[in-house]
Parts: sequence; C-alpha cells; structure tokens
Amino acid sequence: MSHRTTNSLLALVAILLFAHLLVTLNLLPLAIANPTVGVAEVVRAKLIELVDAKGQVVAQLHTSEDGGGQLRLRSGSGTVRVKIGSTSDGSGLILMDSESEPAIWHSVSRAGTTLTLAQKGKDKRILAP
Repeated sequence: MSHRTTNSLLALVAILLFAHLLVTLNLLPLAIANPTVGVAEVVRAKLIELVDAKGQVVAQLHTSEDGGGQLRLRSGSGTVRVKIGSTSDGSGLILMDSESEPAIWHSVSRAGTTLTLAQKGKDKRILAP
C-alpha cells in the first residue's frame, strides 16, 4: 500500500473515531446522531393537506368561513368525492356521484335532520324523521 493511501485511511479512521466519541458524549446534534423523528403531541394549522406520491392533494382539513371544521376527500384524479363539515348550527355530510354531483347528503341543524338521496334522471328523495 502506498504511503498516501495509508495516510488517507488513517485520517478516515480518526474522523470516524472522533464522530463516534461525539455521539457517545451526546455532543453531536440529535438530527445527525438520531435520524428518527419525534411525534408532536399537537399540530396546529388553518389548513392541512394530504398529498399522494405525485404531490396531488387527496384530502384537505380546513376551517370554513364561519369558523367550522371542514374535510374534503378527493379521488386519485383530484375530484372531490366526500365533504364533511360543521357549522355553529349543525353538521353535514355529502357523498358525490361519478359526475361530482351530490348523491347523498345528510344535514343536521336546529331546524332538524334530513337525508337527501339523488340520482341523475330521477327525483330526489328527502327523508326526515
């Protein structure tokens, strides 16, 4: 082995030993020494988006204009398929058909509870207690 190669290997071994010493003495920053990420107890945001591997939004959790919570679930093509929301007066759930039209929507408010069923080409059915 050449003198230059030997010196390079000795320098590498010295660096690795020094790094090991820093980790052992807890002097190396945790982000480098421990690649695991901690879990936050609370996450606060006005909008949270879940994205697929391509970066396309598939779910959104956000606040509405009146301050209620809203959840939107999208298909793989990005079309909204499910809406869930709350208001100061109640809550609602909407399930969309293949053409993004409301097919089932359930609403609950001070005025009462209703379940509406719809299908293209047919009359809507509204069920109420």
